[in-house]
Amino acid sequence: MPRRRTSNSLKRHKQLSQAQLTKSILRLLSDKTTKSYSIKQIKEKLAVENSVDSIQYAIDKLLDQSQLIQVGEYKYQWNRKNDLETTSRARPKTIFTGTVDMIRSGAIYVVNSESEEDIYVPERYTKGAMNGDTVKVEVAQIRSKRRPEGKVIEILKHNLTQIIGELKIFSKYGVVTPLAQHQAPEVIVPLDQLNGAKHHDKVLVEITKWSPTRHKSIFGVVRKVLQEMDENDIAMESILLSNGFSPIYPDDVIGELAYLDHKIPDAEILKRRDFRPILTFTIDPLTAKDFDDAISFQKLENGHLEIGVHIADVTHYLREGSALDKEAFERSTSVYLVDRVCPMLPEVLSNELCSLNPEEDKLCFSAVFTFDDSKKIVNQWIGKTVIHSQRRFTYEEAQERLETGEGDLAEELRIVNTIAEHLRAQRFKNGSINFESEELQFVLDEKNKPIGVVVRERKAAHMLVEDFMLLANKTVAIFIAKKEKPEVPYVYRVHDMPDPGKLADFALFAKGLGHQMKIDTPTSIAKSFNELADAAKKNPALKLLEPLAIRTMAKAEYSTNNIGHYGLAFEYYTHFTSPIRRYSDVLVHRLLEKNLKGTFRTDKDTLEEMCKHISKQERKANDAERDSIKYKQVEFLSDKIGQEFDGVISGMIDRGIFVELSAVKAEGLIAFDDLPDQYSITPGRLKAVSPYSSKELTMGTPIRVKLLGIDLANRQISLKALSF
Repeated sequence: MPRRRTSNSLKRHKQLSQAQLTKSILRLLSDKTTKSYSIKQIKEKLAVENSVDSIQYAIDKLLDQSQLIQVGEYKYQWNRKNDLETTSRARPKTIFTGTVDMIRSGAIYVVNSESEEDIYVPERYTKGAMNGDTVKVEVAQIRSKRRPEGKVIEILKHNLTQIIGELKIFSKYGVVTPLAQHQAPEVIVPLDQLNGAKHHDKVLVEITKWSPTRHKSIFGVVRKVLQEMDENDIAMESILLSNGFSPIYPDDVIGELAYLDHKIPDAEILKRRDFRPILTFTIDPLTAKDFDDAISFQKLENGHLEIGVHIADVTHYLREGSALDKEAFERSTSVYLVDRVCPMLPEVLSNELCSLNPEEDKLCFSAVFTFDDSKKIVNQWIGKTVIHSQRRFTYEEAQERLETGEGDLAEELRIVNTIAEHLRAQRFKNGSINFESEELQFVLDEKNKPIGVVVRERKAAHMLVEDFMLLANKTVAIFIAKKEKPEVPYVYRVHDMPDPGKLADFALFAKGLGHQMKIDTPTSIAKSFNELADAAKKNPALKLLEPLAIRTMAKAEYSTNNIGHYGLAFEYYTHFTSPIRRYSDVLVHRLLEKNLKGTFRTDKDTLEEMCKHISKQERKANDAERDSIKYKQVEFLSDKIGQEFDGVISGMIDRGIFVELSAVKAEGLIAFDDLPDQYSITPGRLKAVSPYSSKELTMGTPIRVKLLGIDLANRQISLKALSF
């Protein structure tokens, strides 16, 4: 019987040139930076015919260059003191495209859907890229457990195009220093580009030329002198601009507004199902001006209930491919700051033509449901409609009727709410997760200065609207997903399972606080999260676990590749109900209309690229919203320096702890160097331990602090620990 050859004997050996041999040795040792190899092992790993002497010669050269080090007798290892440039040259490269997330050190992370982890780029390899920029990053392929590191090789698109700052004029040029210095660079303005601006004016400057590196000049032109804007207005607009959103629309967009038809043609009404005689109402915040959605209600002759979810038909006015449409896609979302909205669509559309204002005929795209006596859906319909809202409720007005049973339409609202409660119960039964992050609401004076801070409470009226929007979104997604194969490319709102590592760390920490998590199956994870939400209502100590639990979750995003929505426990889900403020919903409406009476398939790759852009814009809008909240939190504390506050430890980094002030929810950093003991953070960043006193600081630990100072421009507060 012939002897079976081993896999090693099947390797094809080769004779390499000295240059090829050196490169192969570098690649082998740089890929396993903690492992050492003998000459014999290197020869076997590379499967080469080169002599031992030629391998030794190559290694000696690399030792002289300090790229390798000798460990033990005739064993060699990669020199881990090599910089990124040296390490990168030794490995095969992968090019990724992603979005920059800048950290305070000047280094960046590049967020990319194709990489399992965000890619870290040291400051000297960022090529001047700034927060929100779209870049190409080169990453060396490694199979070790180290985080992926790379270098920016090209900036594809700058996020920042305009800056608000103070102008200083010198003999040969002007310099605009941005108000939020950590978010933007200084801009040089030639003297012939000042456009009348004077020394120390606050100006809006447009960047005209970017430098190839961070440390070279950036040039711009003054577009506007901000004489009539107060400090708050300048701060809010700076936040918008630094996150890539402009409060001003381009001239070609403004020009198209003049051609919009403000009257609904009779021929258009005849094409649609007419809901104008049916009771219809909206429920929105008191300050809302753009009404995306309305609800209709009627009892049918057979005793069943018909409830319609009516959504503004933005696509009737937003012509595909127009300047308005292109600008809406570029923005992709409205941005909601504390005291203002930067709308995706100009106000003539968002607040007038499309908005479902009371006592006006409006065009809608609707999902209509019929419920039997057991609250089961027995019929549903999707299509274009015309409505006439008879009543505009604020959330407070609707809530008052639900609680007291008094006031106009109180009985109708109560019936609709019982259906909503049933839908909600079914959703939680199926595994939907019931986490509600705290939402701050500021009490502002006439100058928009905060004079009070409260946590907004979600009540039945809010959840009533939410439950019917969820139903409509799910129904539309199922309608498309269940069409005949092959698939119809569509925009899905997807949400992945929690990260296993983060989840395990969280479960361990929760156990330390007395809450047992079961994380063996997706169903048990969801159940444990809901049990935690219920327990936190009774035990304030567990309340801090809720935001930590949210951090373990993946972020929801838009994609043509449907993986379901884990948090809602929906197999199919999309966004259909807010086309005035989300471009994802505009795409959903267009594709849905084309598939109502037949089958229409768009190019999936093109649609996926649009989904990525919309998801990116959503993240940027969220950043802007958080920035405005932080600004108002710090502004609220500006006259309270020296006062003491109660807080809790809300986060940890290598150099210190974050403390959240209970009264205002603002966070400040206290360095470990400023504490009486030395501390080191345990894996998972949920606990810091002193090796000398054995004292522990854990997330949620109550702490008394003193407010030392504020930095309003950079939205930071300085704290001193008093007792914990």
